[in-house]
Amino acid sequence: MRKVHISRDTAETKISVELNLDGSGRYDNQTGVGFFDHMLDQLARHALMDMTVRCTGDLHIDDHHTVEDVGIALGQALTQALGDKRGIRRYGDCLLAMDDALVRCALDLSGRPYLVWNLDLPTQKIGNFDTELVREFFQAFSTHGGMTLHVDKLHGINSHHIAEAAFKSVARALRDALETDPRKSDAIPSTKGSL
Repeated sequence: MRKVHISRDTAETKISVELNLDGSGRYDNQTGVGFFDHMLDQLARHALMDMTVRCTGDLHIDDHHTVEDVGIALGQALTQALGDKRGIRRYGDCLLAMDDALVRCALDLSGRPYLVWNLDLPTQKIGNFDTELVREFFQAFSTHGGMTLHVDKLHGINSHHIAEAAFKSVARALRDALETDPRKSDAIPSTKGSL
């Protein structure tokens, strides 16, 4: 089973993550940051991962440590749940429309973290949420998940729609990459023999 439970405790955050890569998209995410919880829900639902996140962070300072550290913990959970990556499709992509927003994602579960981020958000806030934290989350998630991740905004004027389209696009691409390849379910998806 590709299922893990991890904990990550620092002086800034205390995090618990339960992740099941072969789930149905169930979620229960509570970080104390409402908009971020909504985005994590989208990630779980559209990747068809079951995900429970609990985070107590230093929100009296700001949301930065909470968002970044949850990205780190989720990336670590993804890496552990994937194991040697035997049988996965490895690659995924998605072109996702949400109202005015159109976001493209392509990713590779290569073990080589790299983020290409071409997604500007026209406002500094979505409610009380700092929009620069969207990139911070994906930087941490891709780094600790060993993922090459490209995210591009093609259209969009509403920051909420753009951010949500980004999370959904990454989720759908991740769903494809995590799927078992029926033609090579026993093989590591690399000519090197390991990822």
